[in-house]
Amino acid sequence: MNEQQKELSLQANQPKAEKDYSRYFQRPSINSARKRSREQAHVHRDFVIEQSIKNIGKGKKYLIQTYGCQMNEHDSEAIIGIAEELGYSKAESQEEADLIILNTCAIRENAENRVFGELGRLKRLKRTNPDLILGVCGCMSQEEKVVNQIMEKYQYVDLVFGTHNIYRLPEYIHNALMGKERVIEVWSQEGEIIENMPRTRQGSIKAWVNIMYGCDEFCTYCIVPYTRGKERSRLPEDIIAEIQHLAAEGYQEVTLLGQNVNAYGKDFKDREYTFGDLLNDLNKIDVPRIRFTTSHPRDFDEKTIAALAKRGNLVEHIHLPVQSGNNEVLKRMNRKYTREMYLQLVRDLKAAIPGVSITTDIIVGFPGETEEQFQDTLSLVEEVGYEGAFTFIFSPREGTPAARMEDNVSEADKKDRLNRLNEAINRGFRAGNKRFEGQIVDVLVEGTSKNDDTMLAGYTRHNKLVNFKGDASKIGQIVNVKITEAKTWHLAGEMVNDDTTN
Repeated sequence: MNEQQKELSLQANQPKAEKDYSRYFQRPSINSARKRSREQAHVHRDFVIEQSIKNIGKGKKYLIQTYGCQMNEHDSEAIIGIAEELGYSKAESQEEADLIILNTCAIRENAENRVFGELGRLKRLKRTNPDLILGVCGCMSQEEKVVNQIMEKYQYVDLVFGTHNIYRLPEYIHNALMGKERVIEVWSQEGEIIENMPRTRQGSIKAWVNIMYGCDEFCTYCIVPYTRGKERSRLPEDIIAEIQHLAAEGYQEVTLLGQNVNAYGKDFKDREYTFGDLLNDLNKIDVPRIRFTTSHPRDFDEKTIAALAKRGNLVEHIHLPVQSGNNEVLKRMNRKYTREMYLQLVRDLKAAIPGVSITTDIIVGFPGETEEQFQDTLSLVEEVGYEGAFTFIFSPREGTPAARMEDNVSEADKKDRLNRLNEAINRGFRAGNKRFEGQIVDVLVEGTSKNDDTMLAGYTRHNKLVNFKGDASKIGQIVNVKITEAKTWHLAGEMVNDDTTN
């Protein structure tokens, strides 16, 4: 740990009732988080849990509750891996847990409210079980106001750590258990990549693989560049080795993760190697499917498109967030592209990958958005023909430029725009599904249907949900299914034998 990180560390040694945390706790700082080192990230491969603390969780149980995106889910796999290395086993309920960690999301205010509500409910457990270790980590922990709130109103929380220092969790748990200390350590500065952490993957069919961390885009509405730090790319040899290992273990699908995967490799100082190069190399690995999320339109280059056009294990689905269809709004969002640039990229993708399915993210009610500007978004939706979208009403995040903008769109108008937008998206969703009627498609069977356990469910290469009759022995396999009916949210089909497809 460097000097700055030591400065940001709190491991208090006074009895809890006598502590004044404000005297020796330096809060995470958005101003510090804005700073970006130009150095390439340091890679550490020497992660090890000291033998003296390796069994401190023996006979105890953990419960990890995850909020937010795939990146948080993937982080939780590392947290679970560490807990199990310490001897903990998984709890089936909060009541039987000795260690509860909330891995949090900060992208929307609603996500934060859910976490604070859960912390309030957990206070009862702390009263009945004083030995329970309660922790909060993830993106919320990187926000200064959140840590202040936890310190002042939730003093029964034992651990608070951020997104950059998960690898120090063994020490935090040891200190909380042995010293009865409240441990709060949040770093505003990052730059290190920790390889070889233990990881317990939550499934044996599909896996997530981080290819990079952080974001340097600084969209005016987004807190992620402050909570996840600067862009740091993992070395390609480490990514390739991890995916080769997953392929050998029988995983059928890998999703590459990054806040902006298209920026992969831009921070390398010792090599010219971009996201397109990585896709070309992964295309040679014997794993059936590779996806990625999320991509930024500005950095989607010709080499990446050319790699995707090879298909093979690179699937025909691209999530391409647009956020708005109006140039003035895009400028206020600091998206760094225009409507025209985005539409040209879509045309290029459709030309290179015939039949590609494109999904997106869209925000309505951004400060200053007029009805005419919203109409530009609707017309872009119709022109692109999205086959799905995550749609949101603007949510101001403290510390971002957009939070200081005049929020002059009424709540009624925001809700009305969201409803109209969703109607347009749903039309595209239905049309995108309709085109598969009568076709035979490859479906990766993930399990039984949520609504009918006599049906199997899985996804196509285009990321379409398919429900069909079949034997449970097919779970984990890729099977041929003939689509008999297209509905708005899923496809219905019948499994066919391989020789039927010839």
